[in-house]
Amino acid sequence: MARRFTRVGVVGLGTMGAGIAEVFARNGLSVVAVDRDQASITRGRGHIEQSTGRAVARGKLAESEQAELLSRITFDTEMKSLADADLVIEAVPEQLDLKRAIFSALDEICGPDTILATNTSSLSVTEIAVSTSRPDKVIGVHFFNPAPVMKLVEVVRSVVTDPDVVADIEAFVASLGKTDVTIGDRAGFIANALLFGYLNHAAAMYSERYASREDIDAAMKLGCGLPMGPLALLDLIGLDTAYEILDTMYKQSRDRLHAPTPIFKQMMTAGLLGRKVGRGFYTYDGPDSPKVLADAHTPAQQPGAEGARPVRRVGVVGSGVMATGIVEVFARAGYDVHFIARSAEKVAQVHSSLQRSLEKGVQRGKLTEEQRDQALAHVTGSARLDDLAPMDLVVEAVVEELSVKQALFANLDEICRPGAILATATSSLPVIECAAATSRQADVIGLHFFNPAPVMALVEVVSTVATAPDVEATALAVCAQLGKHPVRCGDRAGFIVNALLFPYLNDAVKMLEAHYATSEDIDSAMKVGCGYPMGPFELLDVVGLDVALAIQRMLYLEFREPGFAPAPLLEHLVTAGRLGRKTGKGFREYT
Repeated sequence: MARRFTRVGVVGLGTMGAGIAEVFARNGLSVVAVDRDQASITRGRGHIEQSTGRAVARGKLAESEQAELLSRITFDTEMKSLADADLVIEAVPEQLDLKRAIFSALDEICGPDTILATNTSSLSVTEIAVSTSRPDKVIGVHFFNPAPVMKLVEVVRSVVTDPDVVADIEAFVASLGKTDVTIGDRAGFIANALLFGYLNHAAAMYSERYASREDIDAAMKLGCGLPMGPLALLDLIGLDTAYEILDTMYKQSRDRLHAPTPIFKQMMTAGLLGRKVGRGFYTYDGPDSPKVLADAHTPAQQPGAEGARPVRRVGVVGSGVMATGIVEVFARAGYDVHFIARSAEKVAQVHSSLQRSLEKGVQRGKLTEEQRDQALAHVTGSARLDDLAPMDLVVEAVVEELSVKQALFANLDEICRPGAILATATSSLPVIECAAATSRQADVIGLHFFNPAPVMALVEVVSTVATAPDVEATALAVCAQLGKHPVRCGDRAGFIVNALLFPYLNDAVKMLEAHYATSEDIDSAMKVGCGYPMGPFELLDVVGLDVALAIQRMLYLEFREPGFAPAPLLEHLVTAGRLGRKTGKGFREYT
């Protein structure tokens, strides 16, 4: 039977420590909360009072329950008050020497059966444990911020942690209403090891001025369904904290993807630490405020129609799911659309798919019958590329093979009138390679819609080194007319979303390959701990392992970053024909 904990201690009352103390008190435990001085105690008590006060204001906690909860917490500046605790968890800053000193002191103060836990998010639990005479009773218990809300807890065992201690802590975490994943002692554990490589890459993307902070964040929120963009999340975490975590992970792994990008140190030196000081990647309405204010880096309004070429007639080349979705998007926005398919049969299939999709919109109350009929009336189709001659804008959405796209663009260059814009919906191929097949490189741009195009709001507008300014302005104006959210970026592999998403997915495969955690635990950690809509292996099976491998190879070829090399396990699964849901087998099997 699992051990029962009734009196628990918390050392460190910053945001995380105060949150952990609140979690314990909410679950009826007697809590002793310790920090170094009275000012820190006052701040910690303030954190808990504010947090529970918000719960009262939202009707999730009665005032009497708040008072009872607060009465369960005793505050002290002396660690000797923890002598009778059954379990003590430290939540001080991520400094190994500081944590080791605290554990050494706790080892002398607490009884021999007291379990000592660290909330470290990246430091070695083993190195902390050996500062005590009871390393078998030291364990990592990593809560996520804000602790009262986030359900995930990573239980981190060292090579010497007693199995009974692991079992006791697993049962304790479950009693708190949390979801536990139990893992070994490795830098970053699951969530941070995957999250911070992605955050580091996003910070580098911004520092290289590849895209604006607003566009990077919007791209990941709208394109991947993430609760926060990476730069806003870094501001929330704190740039100094992010630097320490990345630096610790890099020292252990020597993986360049974890080497903190120089912008972290520069911003730290300038005092731009994020929300807690009111300025980071964004400027906030005071310290700890979530409200973002406009500043010198806030982009001007998107270019209006005055900077754009007129677009009334739109051509779409392709008959697949993406092409059909793009046809629907333009037709619903009132453009006259002519699509090109390979045969009369394919033309009929696109019309049929379009009718079904629009009818679903009517049934779901998102379209009226009149709007459905108007959209259908805007659409014509044929199997002749020459029919695109009068178009103002042509979007190709054919197979992701460069030679096919280049041949198509060469044909479109001959067919389309002067001044017509040629766009590719590629998700990863170089737009300039398509443009180079034409005599009008200035008129070529990337318009990367996301699937399903009628639903997804994001469009990546990809300008090459040759794209004319008024062509980009036209693309942005058209996206606005479509009701889409355009983000601007340059022409390099992966653009914004895929360049940030697929290395993260590849890292997850490497983690599984190393037998560090199961695919189920990794998926759970990212969904429960980071609020992701899907875990990496669920997403890979949906995307298709062959598609993921092709994109990862392209990123590796473009950036020549060793960490971007496709995980061997991903290559082996593709070779074996396990491509995900479309074949019934991927990382998991489907019926």
